[in-house]
Amino acid sequence: MPSGGRSPNKRRKATLVVSESKNIERKRSWRDEHLKWICGFANAQGGVLEIGKNDRGEVVGVPGVRRLLKEIPGNVRSLLGIAVGINLKSESAGEYIEVVVEPHPHPVSYMGEFHYCRGRTKQVLVGAALSRFLLRSSGRTWDNEPLPGVRLKALDERVLEVFRRRAAASGRLPAYILGGPVESLIENLNLRDGAHLKRAAALLFHQSPGRFVPDACVTIGCFRGSDLMFQDLIEGDLFTQVDRTMDLLYTKYTRGLVSYDNICRVETSPVPREAMREAVTNAVIHRDYASPTTIQIRVCDDRIAIWNAARLSPEWMTTLLAEDLPSRPHNPRVANAFFRAGMIEAWGRGIRRIVDICREAESPVPTWRVESGGAGIWVRFPFSRTY
Repeated sequence: MPSGGRSPNKRRKATLVVSESKNIERKRSWRDEHLKWICGFANAQGGVLEIGKNDRGEVVGVPGVRRLLKEIPGNVRSLLGIAVGINLKSESAGEYIEVVVEPHPHPVSYMGEFHYCRGRTKQVLVGAALSRFLLRSSGRTWDNEPLPGVRLKALDERVLEVFRRRAAASGRLPAYILGGPVESLIENLNLRDGAHLKRAAALLFHQSPGRFVPDACVTIGCFRGSDLMFQDLIEGDLFTQVDRTMDLLYTKYTRGLVSYDNICRVETSPVPREAMREAVTNAVIHRDYASPTTIQIRVCDDRIAIWNAARLSPEWMTTLLAEDLPSRPHNPRVANAFFRAGMIEAWGRGIRRIVDICREAESPVPTWRVESGGAGIWVRFPFSRTY
């Protein structure tokens, strides 16, 4: 047992830090352009628009309050096509209007623009962000969409063979599928949409998925303070990215601490290898591949930190990541292939498994930090004190 006097039964709590504000926006008076905020709330998790308050939450009153109580719901219905709750509130300083907006199951636009609010931030969705929002609103996912230009014969036979061996060892695909033609395997993994392969097929089995998905790779950097000492870029199919990243982290970027138990040589890694593999695999599976950024791993003197452009569900915003949550992968087709290969479990226990591995190894439990707006997540693994 490592020194330091820590009991193996002592539970260390995994933490999640979320930079979020409650969805409340305040306006001193009503203008029709405030319909953009109502639109943004409807497209997100809902919210409350308070008319007649300043930014400090102080009531300043509402001119024409009785007229607005009828006018605002009518404008919302005619211009946004939704219904809202509207309440007249009063405090000692005066009256104000509360517009309560529920999240809407379908996309809502205002003058042809799709607004989206999170906390005190409102944005107009364009480009990849708009595509991602429309996919999510229709119940579809990015990796499940067809990708014209990728043909079956372009898939890497070497990668497919490695997958077959892993899936055979896991017992999660029948032998007749694994021993059959590539067409049957791809169909069984649900990686074809009519005449086209899906985006997930290119990520999983193409030799150069970066040709079709920009920045589909992992960057590792070694830092001394704020200075970058050296770095590596890991490209290729997603299975290779996980394997190569792990190999570099434990051969080039960190070293094991050697000790002896009698005559047996014991090597202690700064972070338990299986916990790190789980974290790297999670990053690859849950990454938002519509975001033009790589997965970034920073190796410092006292920690390893992984940044991933992951889009987390609202449930993850309010529940500790160490708790058991329903498995809702951002890329379900990618996740299914990793499951069939025996590289993940089916029930969303990846985060819990990381915590348990670290506790069993008497290693510090990692922390998770969600960036403001939910556009990315940091996982920070502190090195063991005995390292």
